[in-house]
Amino acid sequence: MTSEAPKDLDHASRRMMRVTLVGLAVNFTLALAKLLAGIFGHSYALVADAVESFSDLLGSFVIWGGLRMAAKPPDDDHPYGHGKAEALAALVVAGLLVVAAVGIASKSIHEIITPHHAPAWWTLIVLVVVVVAKETMFRVTARVARQEKSQAVHTDAWHHRADAITSLAAFVGISIALWGGPGWEPADDWAALLASALILWNAVALARPPLAELLDQRPAAVPEQAARIARDVLGVLDVEQAHARKAGTRFWVDMHVEVDPAMSVAEAHVISGKVKAAIRSAMPEVAGVLIHIEPHRRG
Repeated sequence: MTSEAPKDLDHASRRMMRVTLVGLAVNFTLALAKLLAGIFGHSYALVADAVESFSDLLGSFVIWGGLRMAAKPPDDDHPYGHGKAEALAALVVAGLLVVAAVGIASKSIHEIITPHHAPAWWTLIVLVVVVVAKETMFRVTARVARQEKSQAVHTDAWHHRADAITSLAAFVGISIALWGGPGWEPADDWAALLASALILWNAVALARPPLAELLDQRPAAVPEQAARIARDVLGVLDVEQAHARKAGTRFWVDMHVEVDPAMSVAEAHVISGKVKAAIRSAMPEVAGVLIHIEPHRRG
């Protein structure tokens, strides 16, 4: 088997990569705007927000690469496909967020103990635009993630939400610094420190699902549903056990099916094929089913 060209990617893969590329463009534009506004507007909270956005930019690029790799069909070296590239990309992006959070926290503490100018008032306008844009991107990306059941795209969506939250924190900090007057300048930096804590919490939460997938944690409900479908197939007397693992947006099911011990190998093979067809038909998210035939234990 050979890999297909990008033009042969299915509709879902193209849709996920398209929304990720839009996120890349939005992140770059907003990150650059926040960085310039933070530097010229004397706001470290805005600079910290820009750093988080640049982290999002790199993260979106990693997600896009992971989706592109995951969309490749199975080949001789990867008979189960490349779906886990999606989970790996999501885990890498969560790691990038941890690095960004630690860096922002360190710089925030330095700025808190270092006297500096109050932020410029117009930085608030920049932040309002950012919050609206990023929350919109979160909603659009999250909808695609739900529809396509993609953990990587879900991670990318929450990057947008995290950016909106940090921008909102920066807005509050700058507002306090401006309205409080002399002596309240560090409020901006405290906002950046709070933002770093939010980013770190978000990173830990986002790391759990892809880590579970990479470790082949049992997906909730999938094995049970597959077993119920198998039991309804004529000739299946019971399902001894059923397991499943996730790779990208697809699942692979392993199942021990019990049939009449007096049945011939050929007859059992036919029933095995019917079980596979029934599961694949009822569960389009299942990419493959491996059936092991067992003699039914009476009593």
